[in-house]
Amino acid sequence: MCVIGNGTWMLGVFALAVISYGIPSYGALHSSKNSEFSNQIAVDDPSSKSGPYFDVSASKNVTALLGKTTYLNCRVKNLGNKTQLNVPLQVSWVRHRDIHLLTIGRYTYTSDQRFRAIHNVHSDDWTLQIKFPQLRDTGIYECQVSTTPHMSHFVHLTVVEPTTEIVGGPDLYIDQGSTLNLTCIVLNGPEPPAYIFWNHNDAIISYDSYRGGVSVITVKGEITTSFLLVQNAMPSDSGEYTCNPSNAQAKSVTVHVLNGEYPAAMQHGGQAKQPRFYSLLLCLCLLLY
Repeated sequence: MCVIGNGTWMLGVFALAVISYGIPSYGALHSSKNSEFSNQIAVDDPSSKSGPYFDVSASKNVTALLGKTTYLNCRVKNLGNKTQLNVPLQVSWVRHRDIHLLTIGRYTYTSDQRFRAIHNVHSDDWTLQIKFPQLRDTGIYECQVSTTPHMSHFVHLTVVEPTTEIVGGPDLYIDQGSTLNLTCIVLNGPEPPAYIFWNHNDAIISYDSYRGGVSVITVKGEITTSFLLVQNAMPSDSGEYTCNPSNAQAKSVTVHVLNGEYPAAMQHGGQAKQPRFYSLLLCLCLLLY
């Protein structure tokens, strides 16, 4: 009879388990609380060439204009013909706001027709197209690879709505013969507007018209500013002026060119402007008393 000690018996059981099931992975030994973070670090490391990984340099966060088609890209390297349990690996897009599956591979799995999966054969890029993005579309979108456990890369989409302001509106009053200077500011745009049109009473202002003395200076940047200058203003220059950027809502202001007469409650730059006659009268009264 052969007698086996307890220590020898336990070692044999462990060896049998390794042969049957393989050595447990490092990730499997950790709690589910840390599995997602550990997975993110592992798949983003290009040094691991044996399996799929994300090229994060081509899968960046996106800032999109309200209503303008945008694209979220996910580049997966070494996907090839790898399979998991004899099933080809798939790349999917999931919206985190409501855990909604948007795409699987080249197929779109949502009834919202604004979303579309784009992938060219032999390409590493898996792209999510979003038409007419809305402010509510802002948030995190997850690119998944169907490994076990799944690999994830997160792309943050920010949808912004540029705003337009005209300094001193909504009403401006100037003296006849002075220079009308309108300043239009475009804020919160991910890029400067391609152009800015100025309109006077719904007609595009022509800078080479017979009127003359009309010019525009536009300075583009994170904040784009456009200056409309009208020299030697005349009563015919009164009316509605509209600043119309290519990437933002238009903004209007009403200009009043005054011929020596001032309305009783006239506003100029947000402050009441009193006629010169009343100012002189007030000074005279102070001198008398």
